[in-house]
Amino acid sequence: MSNDRIHRATSDDGTEIAGRVHGQGPPLVLVHGALADGDTAWTPLLPFLSNRFTCYAMSTRNRGLSGESDDLSPPRLIQDVAAFAESIGEPVGLMGLSGGALLSLGAARSSGAVSAVAAYEPPIFEVITEAVFRRFTDTIARMTELTADGELAGAAQTFVEFVTNEEELASVAEMDFFEALAPNVLVQLREFQQMRDYDGPAPTAPEELAKITAPVLLLHGTRSNPPNWFTDGVDHVASHVTNAHVRKITGAGHLAPIVEPERTAAELTRFLRASEAMSSEPRP
Repeated sequence: MSNDRIHRATSDDGTEIAGRVHGQGPPLVLVHGALADGDTAWTPLLPFLSNRFTCYAMSTRNRGLSGESDDLSPPRLIQDVAAFAESIGEPVGLMGLSGGALLSLGAARSSGAVSAVAAYEPPIFEVITEAVFRRFTDTIARMTELTADGELAGAAQTFVEFVTNEEELASVAEMDFFEALAPNVLVQLREFQQMRDYDGPAPTAPEELAKITAPVLLLHGTRSNPPNWFTDGVDHVASHVTNAHVRKITGAGHLAPIVEPERTAAELTRFLRASEAMSSEPRP
């Protein structure tokens, strides 16, 4: 992906966090999910947003244009998002997909720069069932095996298969999606390891979610895999944040921002415009 406009920020440990900038309008920071980066996650969605917003497609550390670090713990990745948002110099909207939705919720809790946050199907481990958690850990183990054999695209496909339905899987396969994700497999496995080792508060713990004051849009599909995990997660977040708005995209799965970009963008645009209008109303 080519784009001359690159925005750079510095996280609080000195690591550079960067992303390409697309379009014009109010600032919107896009936060990728697992295995992706700012250049691979948003190609289908950007045409439906860049005529309305200045889209900052950031990458967390060790991905895309961003710098490298050994610290890939959840609080560090959240700080990357917060630092990037704050560096823009005005209130910003956040849009996070999957794991990026978790980071966006964490950044909204910690940073006053976030005026609104949209989260598409955050993976909430507080509500995961034992059966789905076993599938999750089995998926990571299989990814590790394939990576050891040098099959990075196969490892990426293994993870995507865990979170998609059959139609989505066929759609992204036609986009050479697994090959595009392959360069981020190693860093993702390291993130999974550090997430497992981290024993601090999760960004989606009830007491942490209650600290979010910005309006929150929680998006989900109706045909997402694993069944119920993402919808249960949306319900969990909605029950603990102060100003939650839940919208579903009928017939879509976990990768709706990639497979159903126009409908995803329509929901996001409607929410952000309403949030902007509410923030500009005079206070009584």
